[in-house]
Amino acid sequence: MRMHQLFSFAVLSLSIGACAHTAQSYAFGPNGSIPTKYTCEGAGISPPLAWSGAPSSTKSFALIVEDPDAPDPAKPTRVVSHWVAYNILASTTALAENASKTGMPAGSAQGNNERGTQGYMGPCPPIGRHRYFFKLFALDTELTGLNNPKKADLEKAIQGHVVGTGELIGTYQKTK
Repeated sequence: MRMHQLFSFAVLSLSIGACAHTAQSYAFGPNGSIPTKYTCEGAGISPPLAWSGAPSSTKSFALIVEDPDAPDPAKPTRVVSHWVAYNILASTTALAENASKTGMPAGSAQGNNERGTQGYMGPCPPIGRHRYFFKLFALDTELTGLNNPKKADLEKAIQGHVVGTGELIGTYQKTK
């Protein structure tokens, strides 16, 4: 079995000020509540993400965001995929807020979420507080031959190529 390295993964809010200064603050911490703006009750945009400490052998990153608590956290029956992205350049250390729609790094690709559409699908749990796993994989290759992959397709494609992982868990419960 191939061993891989864990690296640090955090969620950050990034904003550019009038004087081109960058300010950073955490959008949510580990096991923290995902702010409404990143969910179906808000704008539903992808949260800003940042990471560090990836292995030097990293050639690209893959990202999977999933909810293992569907439909009811008390009796989960399936895992819902919310975002599938891959071929994120190895030099990348962050994805800006709303990157799913307006700012994925050049060369990156997105697969299909649970709805069958490309990009990020904001949390929208039908009942209770759900957990959302943001899983980042450092890969020793760039992936080829994928066309709008679903989560399972991406998981199969990265087998044998994972050299590091990072994970962040956020939670969300609808207020309405």
